[in-house]
Amino acid sequence: MAHSDREADRRVERTILELLDRRGPTATICPAEVARAAYGGDDDGWRALMEPVRRAARRLVDAGQVEITQSGRPVEPATARGPIRLRRAR
Repeated sequence: MAHSDREADRRVERTILELLDRRGPTATICPAEVARAAYGGDDDGWRALMEPVRRAARRLVDAGQVEITQSGRPVEPATARGPIRLRRAR
């Protein structure tokens, strides 16, 4: 992995954690919110960040910092299909 790729991955991870820090301890965020915040542009270029956001979320799950949820319940990152939400690990 190139240095710039690692920096981008870390930026996305930080964005996830920062957005969660701005919410209540049980609040969730949408991966699209993360992608938009990390992208920062006015066009739809944020869409290219959706898979990097999902990968970052999986790394944060592995680190015990985040849970990926569907219908309000934690799900295994490897088996999650469809819309997901992110929240601080409980």
